[in-house]
Amino acid sequence: MSTESHADSSPLVKIRSLLPGLARAEQRVAKVVLDNPATVAHRSITEVAEAAGTSETTVTRFCKAIGVGGYPELRIALAADTARTSMRTDRDLGGDIGPGDDMRQVVGKVAFADARAVEETAEQLNVETLEAVVEAVAGAGRVDVYGFGASAFVAFDLQQKLHRIGRICFAWNDTHIALTSAAVLTKADVAVGISHTGSTSETVEALRVAKDRGATTVALTNFPRSPISEVSDHVLTTAARETTFRSGAMASRIAQLTVIDCLFIGVAQRHVDSAKMALEATYDAVSGHRLGARPDGRRRRESGK
Repeated sequence: MSTESHADSSPLVKIRSLLPGLARAEQRVAKVVLDNPATVAHRSITEVAEAAGTSETTVTRFCKAIGVGGYPELRIALAADTARTSMRTDRDLGGDIGPGDDMRQVVGKVAFADARAVEETAEQLNVETLEAVVEAVAGAGRVDVYGFGASAFVAFDLQQKLHRIGRICFAWNDTHIALTSAAVLTKADVAVGISHTGSTSETVEALRVAKDRGATTVALTNFPRSPISEVSDHVLTTAARETTFRSGAMASRIAQLTVIDCLFIGVAQRHVDSAKMALEATYDAVSGHRLGARPDGRRRRESGK
């Protein structure tokens, strides 16, 4: 099972993804870092330990837990990340949406957060793992996709995309149907579980059944050390942030769809000729249900009239 991300991805993305699995004292250190990474980049290890109400040993242990080696390496990574962030934008749009924000501020913050979710997901996405998933899906006899709640919309999006290029795919958001479908999968099949937290019991259970049947299992989650990774052969990760008004149901969807689009295009590339023919056929099949409108909104004149 592969869950490693690119080495040059943001340390803050990695900290957020590993946060639920950290010890409580390490989580306090994480909060200090996430709340003000630019300040931590210039603080001593003693100052950070005091701010987190813990010891220097715990700070060092936290650094090792997130894979940066030690505190000096963390400071360097945070300084570099702060510099990259300041180069991307000179607007302070990274904060939470407040009840007093006007609609212009809301639009700006939502657009900035969505764009950042896509960028950070792309930066940390393990391309080697994605390629392995593409190969598995492209060669699968059948693909099952399990998603519940907001993740169900993403599951059905993957189903619709794969169906349009002639791949057999089913998306399930009912527990009983998901389990019965997983129970008849074989080694020739692939099962994909989509869960932002990675701890949605229905999704984990369906993937476990699929894995027991010999199917290749894939998880799409924001947290690589969550329960879903234990029943997955491949783990694809997102980098979505949650705020007061942008819960996981909102933030995760944008990041998940980014990964789904990459997966779909990769599969289509493996079957480029048949995919093009299928896309043309499906377009023609529904073309009669589109109103004859021009791009400017005016109705096209029918021939002979």
